[in-house]
Amino acid sequence: MTKLSVNINKVATLRNARGGSNPDVLQVALDCERFGAQGITVHPRPDERHIRRSDVRALKPALHTEFNIEGYPSDDFCALVLETQPAQVTLVPDAPDQITSNAGWDTLAHRAFLTDTVAKFKDAGIRTSVFVAADERMVQGAAEVGADRVELYTEPYATLYAEDKEAAIAPFVAAARKARELGLGLNAGHDLSLVNLHYFHEQIPWVDEVSIGHALWSDALYLGMQQTIARYLDCLR
Repeated sequence: MTKLSVNINKVATLRNARGGSNPDVLQVALDCERFGAQGITVHPRPDERHIRRSDVRALKPALHTEFNIEGYPSDDFCALVLETQPAQVTLVPDAPDQITSNAGWDTLAHRAFLTDTVAKFKDAGIRTSVFVAADERMVQGAAEVGADRVELYTEPYATLYAEDKEAAIAPFVAAARKARELGLGLNAGHDLSLVNLHYFHEQIPWVDEVSIGHALWSDALYLGMQQTIARYLDCLR
């Protein structure tokens, strides 16, 4: 079964809007696990506008499922990941002031940088995933820099899904097949939702993990956390 990793950044955003510790980010993460999520994802940014470095340090020893830290591999980010030793680090080419991830790596243009960065994490025993577009060349490049997995950036799929789901999924199937051919693990994330997740998984059932945040927390406002996580898990069965 494909694992569901819940991105809890939005919970931290809500907390930070008021200050204090309500909602409690750690308790929410533990509740996500209790309701069936098989992983927790965080994306700490330099300005700590949502997940803080202190959150990362508090989460690591408390979680029982896979912990995935994603972000741009700045010196500070790398130091935090190496300190906390998550199960997985996902390298994302975000600028410091970026609202959300909106592109994958050009793994060919940044080959030297990614090779050195991936090696640093793999030497520490941390599984390393590289965030890429649904482009076979970028998948090939990720394999060449030594990544263990790729995470496919799925916003283009989500955007086109309502208009033509077969056209929307086609490049992702090709990229996923290329990853499998190269022996890479396969993750996916960005704008996956209850509307489009089942079809994505139906067409690419060998996806190892999907990371979902914004849509899941939007659904939870109406359905509640437990029911929402159950529905996302149903999409992956």
